[in-house]
This record gives sequence, C-alpha cells and structure tokens, in this order.
Amino acid sequence: MADTNHALGFDTSTERYVIGVDYGTLSGRAVVVRVRDGKEVGSGVFEYPHAVVTDVLPADGAGVADGTAARLPGDWALQVPDDYREVLRHAVPAAIADAGIDPAAVVGIGTDFTACTMVPVKADGTPLNEVPGFADRPHAYVKLWRHHAAQPQADRINALAAERGESWLPRYGGLISSEWEFAKGLQLLEEDPEAYAAMDHWVEAADWIVWQLCGNYVRNACTAGYKGIYQDGRYPSGDFLAALNPDFEDFVGSKLEHTIGRLGNAAGHLTAEAAAWTGLPEGIAVAVGNVDAHVTAPAAKAVDPGQLVAIMGTSTCHVLNGAELHEVPGMCGVVDGGIVDGLWGYEAGQSGVGDIFGWFTKNGVPPAYHQAAAAAGQGIHEYLTELASAQVIGEHGLLALDWHSGNRSVLVDHELSGIVVGQTLATKPEDTYRALLEATAFGTRTIVDAFRNAGVPVTEFIVAGGLLKNRLLMQIYADVTGLQLSTIGSAQGPALGSAIHAAVAAGTYPDIRAAAELMGAAPGEVYTPIPDNVTAYEALFQEYRALHDYFGRGSNDVMHRLKAIQRSAQEARTAALEGVSA
Repeated sequence: MADTNHALGFDTSTERYVIGVDYGTLSGRAVVVRVRDGKEVGSGVFEYPHAVVTDVLPADGAGVADGTAARLPGDWALQVPDDYREVLRHAVPAAIADAGIDPAAVVGIGTDFTACTMVPVKADGTPLNEVPGFADRPHAYVKLWRHHAAQPQADRINALAAERGESWLPRYGGLISSEWEFAKGLQLLEEDPEAYAAMDHWVEAADWIVWQLCGNYVRNACTAGYKGIYQDGRYPSGDFLAALNPDFEDFVGSKLEHTIGRLGNAAGHLTAEAAAWTGLPEGIAVAVGNVDAHVTAPAAKAVDPGQLVAIMGTSTCHVLNGAELHEVPGMCGVVDGGIVDGLWGYEAGQSGVGDIFGWFTKNGVPPAYHQAAAAAGQGIHEYLTELASAQVIGEHGLLALDWHSGNRSVLVDHELSGIVVGQTLATKPEDTYRALLEATAFGTRTIVDAFRNAGVPVTEFIVAGGLLKNRLLMQIYADVTGLQLSTIGSAQGPALGSAIHAAVAAGTYPDIRAAAELMGAAPGEVYTPIPDNVTAYEALFQEYRALHDYFGRGSNDVMHRLKAIQRSAQEARTAALEGVSA
C-alpha cells in the first residue's frame, strides 16, 4: 500500500480527508474518511425532524398555511426537504468534531440518497412546499422512494410501452415501478395540475442536495438511467408521453431534462453558504450525486462482474456488475456504467425488509415479550432472534410472502401485500418473526435466480447496511441462496462509498476502481452455506415460489381487489370527514 500511495502522490505527512454523507429513509449520516487508505476517523448522525410523512402534512413552519392539516391518502410517503439541509448543518460538523481534524484538511464531499426520491422545485432550486401558497399542497413535498400511490400511473405506462413495443422497456425487466420518476411525475400532473405547472424542475433528491452544496444542478447518470428511463442517450419520446396524457408531452423537455454528470466527477465546488452550514472550506470539490446502493459497491470493493451487493436496511437494494448486456425480467434496470465505467450495472430490490421486521415487533409482539427482552438487557429484535435461532428449519410450520411494502423485484407490483400461511393457535411471535426473516431471504433468492436464468452470473454475495449485525439472518441468507456471504467491514457502507466518489471528484484518484482498491473496506464476517440447511430451505423455497406465483402472477387477484376495496373505503372516510369539518 505504501508503494501505491507513493505512486498516487500521497504525502502521508500531510493527511487529506473527504466527507461522505448518506441520506437514508429516517436520517442522514456523515463520515470523515482519510484519502490515502479509507480509514473512517469520525462520524455524525442527524435524524430527520419530520421523519416520513404518511398521515397529515406537518403543521410547523414548513407545513400547513391555515393550521388545518391535510390528511394524506393511503400509500403516500412524503418528506420535508429542509430536513436534508439540517443534516448538513448538524451531522457534518458533528463528524468533523468527532474526527478531531482541521476542516482545512478536507478536500471534497460526496453524497448519496435513497432513490427514487423526488423534489418539485422552482428554477432556483427552492422546493415547492417552501413557496408561498403551496405549504398545504401534498404534491408540493418530497415524494419518498416508498411513495407507492402512483401505481395506477405506472400501470398505464407499462401497458402503453408494451403495446407500442418501446425499446427501453426490456432494460427495466419489462415493467416500470410506481416508485420512479415518470409515474410520480404523471401522478403530480393529474392530481394537482396547478402544482405541476408551478414546478420548474422535477429533481432527484440525490441531485437536489448536490445543488444545495455547490449551486449547480447536475443530473447524475445513475438515477437518470435507473429511475429516469434514460437509455442510449435519450428519454421516452414526447409522442409516447402525449399518449399517456396530452399535458405530459413536454415533461422531459420542460421538467426533467438537464446536464448529466458522470459518477465520480465534480458537479461543482462548495458555496460560501454551504461552507457556513457544514464548517468545511469554501471551494472544495462536490461530487456528482449517487444512490445509496450503487455507491456501496466500491465501498465493499465489489466492482467486478458477479459480485452481488445487497444493501439491507428498511428495504434492500441489490446491485451487480456484468460484462455483457442482458435483459432480466423484473429488474429495476440495467445501465451502461451505472456503477462503474466499462461494465453494465444491474439493479434489483425488495421494497420491504427491515421495515417488515420493525412493523412486526411494533404491532405483533405482546407486552410480555418486550418486558422479557428488557429484563434480559436486550432489544426486542435481539430477543426474538435468540428464540428463533433455537428452532430447526421448518419447525414453526409457517411460510410468508415479504410484500408488506409491495414487490419491487421481480414482480414490480406495489399493489401486492404481505401474507403468512400456516398460523395456528400454537403459533408464537418468534415463529412469525423467523418466518418473516426467511421470507426476505426467499425474495433475494428469487432475484438471484432471475439474474442467473437471464445469463448474468452471480458468484459472490456481499451484504452492507444495518441488518448485517443479525447473525441468524445472515446465515439464513447464505443457506437460502447457497452462496458464500460476506459482510462489509464498515458500519457506514454508503457514506464510505460517497467519500470514495468525493476523493475521485477531488482529483486524488484517477477513477473509482483505483479509489476502491485503497479506500474500500475489508470484509467483515463470512458465512458459508451449511449443506443440510441448504437442502431444508430448498424444499421451503419451492413452496414460497408456488405461493409467489399464485398471488403475484395473476393466478389469484385477491390482493389487488383488497387494495381497491381499501382505497374506496379510505376515500369515503375522507369525504365524510371533510363533510363534517365543512
């Protein structure tokens, strides 16, 4: 390493550092990283004050104009954009203080975001909810990645694209998600045309925060390709968009299209205002934005074909490099250079993983279990995991579908919902908990099989994110997939990945591959599939696949019918409440 540092011109007597900022679903995390070897020397976390807005708009200074909170329909998930600025004001200075370094030694900052998270803004970048007269309009706020209320628009996009034989559709596994830019943009147009007209740009949050840092709006190549249907240098045609809605014809030209920046390039330099927020030197490099999953691949040193990286948190995103282009049914997308230059970057995902476990512990576990966990000095997840670990595979007699937040891959249908089969009066909380852990592993196995069946090799499985701490879960994933599983040796994989991109943007490394070699984290724990467990889980997986196809591929449409009934009931209830308030 010393020789490599010398070759790259590093003077170890004068250390240089970069900042990586990872914007998650509930908080932003900043990490200070040493440029020459990737050592993480300090970190800071800031939780979003407004978290995820799902019921009513916030009534504080960023919220409702007349004090009457607007109730949101089902499947909505919004955020307040100023919470993202607050991360820069709090987490970055905290990380610098924790590191104990001179801020003048910082040469660059990089960021990543959950995707697809969209911000409607004015021409100068001001979010629409901060514009007078729009604070009480739900469509003026950030639409978080897990906002699934645009499913009807996604269905129409998919049906029309299939009917017309649009060439870009197979690049996305044959289906566009309700989470993505076009479906959410069409929903905004059709449900609040006034807000749509007032919006000058429809911006990925990954690009908006970079805009806040450097004053330049640069659209990153990653989200443009995976979430913005940008393939082979172009977007869907105006003719196609007009067929969806005549007023949507100029969506690309008037709301979406902008300069696209390559990953690892500098979008600009830190402004005086952003320097004041962060305590960093004005003028340092600001890297082009990126997605939390995709920046993690270099952090895990997983930049070669066949290395599948799963970033497991509230949801899971799977990214994989391939040497060749293949069309994989049900994938989120394949983009030339989407992760690193020179390779095809593939993306898949599961909309709910940690969210499902958290939902169950909050709503499905009796007080006695919480009390027992507290008495044992454990969190409820640790306590349930310990109980579940004592079971033999299949002992609980349950099988679950991990669709509590819909299905991202391979069905791409957010009208689907979760289910547990096999419950009896003898079923205990630890039984259901383990069944849910296993269901998410079966979902990942389904994705691995889809890649392989389409000709994309998967030879290694690497896990990053908060869930890697659960050893039972990691062993289950190794046994279900039959792959050796290693965890990333960093608790801040996405933030480290953003720091690596910042180092390249600052010119300290020639490219992402070179930076990943020296700055990427070493492997953490390694889990080897246990042959007897692999056999036992194979039998359960076949049952999962039968259930998966029965409810997910049209054999039984009950989940969609229930969603329609629920939506109708919610609309009736909202109308009744509005009638009472009037």
